[in-house]
Amino acid sequence: MLRVRCLRGGSRGAEAVHYIGSRANTYEKYWTFYQKYGGHYFPKDHLKKAVAEIEEMCNILKMEGVTVRRPDTIDWSLKYKTPDFESTGLYGAMPRDILIVVGNEIIEAPMAWRARFFEYRAYRAIIKDYFRRGAKWTTAPKPTMADELYDQDYPIHSVEDRHKLAAQGKFVTTEFEPCFDAADFIRAGRDIFAQRSQVTNYMGIEWMRKHLAPDYRVHIISFKDPNPMHIDATFNIIGPGLVLSNPDRPCHQIDLFKKAGWTIVTPPIPVIPDDHPLWMSSKWLSMNVLMLDEKRVMVDANEVPIQKMFEKLGISTIKVNIRNANSLGGGFHCWTCDVRRRGTLQSYFD
Repeated sequence: MLRVRCLRGGSRGAEAVHYIGSRANTYEKYWTFYQKYGGHYFPKDHLKKAVAEIEEMCNILKMEGVTVRRPDTIDWSLKYKTPDFESTGLYGAMPRDILIVVGNEIIEAPMAWRARFFEYRAYRAIIKDYFRRGAKWTTAPKPTMADELYDQDYPIHSVEDRHKLAAQGKFVTTEFEPCFDAADFIRAGRDIFAQRSQVTNYMGIEWMRKHLAPDYRVHIISFKDPNPMHIDATFNIIGPGLVLSNPDRPCHQIDLFKKAGWTIVTPPIPVIPDDHPLWMSSKWLSMNVLMLDEKRVMVDANEVPIQKMFEKLGISTIKVNIRNANSLGGGFHCWTCDVRRRGTLQSYFD
């Protein structure tokens, strides 16, 4: 049995961010939400419910034999200034966004949103502890986040515009300097798959490729997605030879997996109600699941169709409700980051 250690993110002091980068990644119906709450807390009542859900998720993980580590609480409302910009923080809720673990190395992602510039601070105490116990610790080059990193004229007025631009390889982030969020990478043994997105540029992917070579191979894959940001609600590896592929955002390089003998699993349509707020994500958080091992998955307690799908695959479901936490921008995969698993390193794409 594999054993996983997970980091759980905190959300006290969480703030919404309002600028061109966030609008490029969010649905138009929520733009008024950003206009109202930009620079302020998420709605307090909703935040309280989300925190309670994540506490329960952590308790269930512990009961399943998972070691849960907690980041430090940070006051994200404090303003900070660099030579290039001023901002306040967002949150430390999604460790999957900031950290990627490859073998015994923990890599801090440089991030792309100015509101997330100092997000690494919430995890430094934990990372230092792992470093003292033998882990490698790497921080990717921190971008200046100067105006040149962002396309100031990027059209964000319609999904159609963004579909056309994504198809042309144009995004709100430029190639001024490397940037990436860790959540735009997903790993299967010695192979790592990355997408060019609104927060991850080709320079950032190339930095990862050079840094991890020759032991690991980094592949660029893309999807029919008007506003790509983070890969795990679009393409989520759920075991050796098994990958969940979003039917609304098909992968252009799916033949790479088919030729390697992988089974492409199409998840069912999410059942989350249309009126449930998803300010920073899509309904497809239903496929943003956490595999505890090859036979156990943590899945949304409300998403019965995907529970049945896993059961048909012979995978036991651990049902947990984090609907309110979903609103802050992530599912189970986002709210956790695997630090240590038991098993052997393999190559699935020879």
